[in-house]
Amino acid sequence: MSFSNKLCGAIFRMAGWRIENRLSEMPKKCVFCVAPHTSNWDFIVGRICYSALDLGIKPKFLIKKFWTDFPFGLIIKPLGGIGVDRGKKNNLVDTVVSEMNSHESFQLAITPEGTRKSNKHWKRGFYLIARNSNVPLVLAGIDFKRKTVILDGSFVPTDDMDSDIERIKQWYIENDVQGKHPENFAV
Repeated sequence: MSFSNKLCGAIFRMAGWRIENRLSEMPKKCVFCVAPHTSNWDFIVGRICYSALDLGIKPKFLIKKFWTDFPFGLIIKPLGGIGVDRGKKNNLVDTVVSEMNSHESFQLAITPEGTRKSNKHWKRGFYLIARNSNVPLVLAGIDFKRKTVILDGSFVPTDDMDSDIERIKQWYIENDVQGKHPENFAV
């Protein structure tokens, strides 16, 4: 374990957070479905948690393109940020699937809500990327009430996207995962 990973683990624990890892083994390729996303603190907690896990893989995450432009990009890109221009018509799913398929290890974190505001209509890209890459979804809940990050799943997408997404949302309800601003988490 590197010094920076140990430091992240210490910071995480000193801040009162813990990791509840229910996975028997972390897949080398996966899409982390991270919810709820109600605050900018989600990124900080999630990124420190990932470093504390010391998986030996550089994580990737999708973020608004603004954050990968200069000057913020100097920090965000080395952390694994992939800028998304939501106003531009491109096929982000195909681009990410191609990138994932070209690597032996690729772990991508996506917040399916796509916003910190209340949104019952989750974006479907997280699901399509996992399904089209033939990789599992790892359900990741950032629970501010219990100061716990829950990792569960290795949920394999089927061809019934609507039913699968409802099952994924149900997991967050059953585990009572509460965001920093719970009123903004709509499932």
